[in-house]
This record gives sequence, structure tokens and C-alpha cells, in this order.
Amino acid sequence: MGKVYLVGGGPGDPDLLTMKSYRLLQSADVVLYDALVNKDILRITKPDCLKIYVGKRDSRHTLPQEEINELLYRFARVYDKIVRLKGGDPFVFGRGGEEFVFLRERGVEVEVVPGTTSAVAGPSSALIPITHRGIASSFAVITGHPNRGINWADFVKVDTLIILMGVKNRQKIARELIDAGRDPDQPVAFVEKATTPEQREVFTTLRELFENPPEVETPAVMVVGKVVEIGQMVLKELPISSKL
Repeated sequence: MGKVYLVGGGPGDPDLLTMKSYRLLQSADVVLYDALVNKDILRITKPDCLKIYVGKRDSRHTLPQEEINELLYRFARVYDKIVRLKGGDPFVFGRGGEEFVFLRERGVEVEVVPGTTSAVAGPSSALIPITHRGIASSFAVITGHPNRGINWADFVKVDTLIILMGVKNRQKIARELIDAGRDPDQPVAFVEKATTPEQREVFTTLRELFENPPEVETPAVMVVGKVVEIGQMVLKELPISSKL
């Protein structure tokens, strides 16, 4: 029986891979990779590595999660080293926990290799600190998926909200937060394609987002809170070449 590695591929920039992830990709027999994985990362693999795309974007799923689980199990019975490569971190909205439990219940050895999540790297690459002394001492990472039934009132008093997969649902999220008691004039940022050469920032407020939502391309990290003002201020003052 082989071993499966649940590997975080980071937020997009291949240079943000961990050294351990890099070494595993160099020696993997099979790599099953997701939609948000930078394709340049796949060039690290050895020539005879079997690379299989199993990505999910919005409602477009290459394979149901149950079939991905079965694939991992079948490959573990044939190959020595299987890498399940995910964007960001495998345990941050990556369904890595489901795969871990499924494989361990069937006697497969599994190791989790953490990666840099876009929930942190996205705001940072836009020069938005998710915590800042005197402004934000707490943050929450929330799914913006419309089918998850989030109680937004639970997050009204959290200083910084980081919302993943929320672009499509952004107007409804703004309305829910305002209705729950969040300040309508609180700033909001969307960081598109964070840490890549195509990165772009879109700034607005909760009120504007609800009344007249700006155009935002996916994938994008949504940030709500006063810390967004720091990013706005810094980006206005510094030349483009100084951006992370």
C-alpha cells in the first residue's frame, strides 16, 4: 500500500510553495490536482509522473468528491507516492479532511503538508494586514458559498472578515452583513488572482457592494474591515513596482 500526501499548493505564486511540497512533487508517482493550482507547479514533477486534473470551479466539477476519494484509494493500492495537490492549504475549504478520514478508514497512510492559504496571502499581497494594533485584533475566515447557510450575525463583531468563494454571492453577503448590524460604510476589498502577475484589487464599501456591486473576477479573496483602509492608503502612495 502506498502513501498519500495531502499537499497545499499555496495561493498561486510557485515561489510560495513550501520546500517539503516541492520535494514531494519532484518524487511523486501520481499527482491529483485542483483547479486553483498554478499549472507551473506541475512542471516540478518527474517526466513519468501521472498527473490527473480533478478540479472543481463553481458548479463545474470534473469529478464528484466521492469519486476523487475512490481514485486516491485505488492509486494508493498501486503506486508508492501519491500527491493530492490543492490550492492554498488542504484543510482550509479544501475538503482535505474528508479525504483524510476516507483513506485512513481504509488503512491508507496519509500525511498532511500545510500550504499558505489565500485567506492570509491574498490580503497580504494587497498590503492589507488582517490584524493591526488598535484596529483589528480578530479575524474570521468564512466560506461565501451560497449553499452553506452561514449565520452572518455571528461575525458582526469580528474585526476582519475574510471570505473565500464569495464573488458570485457578494451582493447577498453585503446585504446579510448590513442586516446583521455591520457598518454599511465599512470598507471592502477584493483581491483577484492573489500573488500572481494578474493580481488586481477592487475597493468598495458594504453599502456600495449591496447597492451597486463592482465587477470582480474569480478567483478573488474578499476582505471586510477597517484594515482595508491601510491597503488603500499604501497602494495610493507607493508605485506599482513596490507591490508584493
